[in-house]
Amino acid sequence: MRIVIIGGGQTGAHLAEKFCKDEHDVVVIDSSAEALADVNAHLDLMTVQGNGADPATLEEADLERADMVVAVTDRDDTNILACIFARARGVSRTVARVSSSAYLTSRHIDFKRLGVDLLVNQYDEYARDLYNVLRLPGSIEVADLLDERVMVVGLSIHMDSPLLGATLKRFAEKDWLRKIRFTAVVRGDEVMTPHGDTTFLVGDDVYFAGEPDAIAEFMQWAWPEYKRFQRVVIAGGGELGLQLARMLEHTRMQIVLIEQDEKRADFCSAQLNRTLVIKGDALDQETLAGIGGAEDMAYVAATGSDEHNIIGCLVAEKYGARFTAAQVGKKEYIGIVNQLRLLDRIVDPRLAMVNSILHFVRGKNVQAAAILARLPGELIEMKLSPKHKWTGKAIKDLKIPEGVIIVAALRAGQTKTATGDLELAAGDRVVVFCLPAAVDRMEPLFAS
Repeated sequence: MRIVIIGGGQTGAHLAEKFCKDEHDVVVIDSSAEALADVNAHLDLMTVQGNGADPATLEEADLERADMVVAVTDRDDTNILACIFARARGVSRTVARVSSSAYLTSRHIDFKRLGVDLLVNQYDEYARDLYNVLRLPGSIEVADLLDERVMVVGLSIHMDSPLLGATLKRFAEKDWLRKIRFTAVVRGDEVMTPHGDTTFLVGDDVYFAGEPDAIAEFMQWAWPEYKRFQRVVIAGGGELGLQLARMLEHTRMQIVLIEQDEKRADFCSAQLNRTLVIKGDALDQETLAGIGGAEDMAYVAATGSDEHNIIGCLVAEKYGARFTAAQVGKKEYIGIVNQLRLLDRIVDPRLAMVNSILHFVRGKNVQAAAILARLPGELIEMKLSPKHKWTGKAIKDLKIPEGVIIVAALRAGQTKTATGDLELAAGDRVVVFCLPAAVDRMEPLFAS
């Protein structure tokens, strides 16, 4: 597939890297020669310098040969216009990143009719990522699939874990074992498929899937310190902080939003219902001290500065925050913070965007896809057609490539645990986990 990416910044470069690994023919357009040089330095692709919404630039990129255009510049108008031009030139699939949620909620403009197949709001994606982790204290990362009916969760094994030194078959009598599906175990650089005899060790990252209630039940058992957060403090009232606050207002947690700019603070206060908005500097010790007890507090740093976010989390931890998370965009910072384990969670903007776009590349039957930061491979949601090779067969009878696990299925609004006896049917939406080497072997099944 020939994919034209408009925008060679962090998100565009990350998409280019992913698509090149999948052996797609990739073209990157950007007005910055420096950005294109960075992309060219480590990837085998074509680059074009210029404005992605300029017909002459698109002509130079040989747009007529493109199967898909992904516009991810920092300008909404450029992204939308580029997709409209692409559709006019015969490109079958287009994706535009937008920063303003107004594009998603507009009732007056049919963007798909204009030529934009998918509008992706980056802040919605980042906020969803944080929201999921805050709902499940102890999780290292969370992905929602099947219309949020199934959660895929990562959990680290520590010294107090009841899973330590045990095997799954030891817990055969546990009710949660029939409700969740163990997907993978990451041990160092090795990824294993868990089975009944798999022994869990300290430091293992264990991934499992199930309905939200079943996941919560298991987390309470597997994580002895499991305790829901009573309060979430959000530093930064930008689009990310505001959207996260909106989502959290549907929970029982108390929400505090700190915004330094007076006008923006007033705007956020008008947009929110039960969130306490404080005008102040999140790094100010008096501001944090005035928030109250921090024993059951989670702190999320969502300002526009990576440095401000990291330092803010460290200060909040000093004041007793039980969980800290920061939006960090610079790749070099992400590596250092993860290596030193300075924070509990990093929100990587690039990863959230890739997850929203990936299913457009995978095939006509793929309805969603997700990549987790610590788990190599992909989670892919696909719909079974009447002629699909899996339709009408029990999971135990399928010839599934090595490195592929069926996680769950959704049928008529009901979630089905992927046991060996489950017979798949036409119309089922099935979540599949694929290790990187197995994705190529699954491509025919995604498209059929």
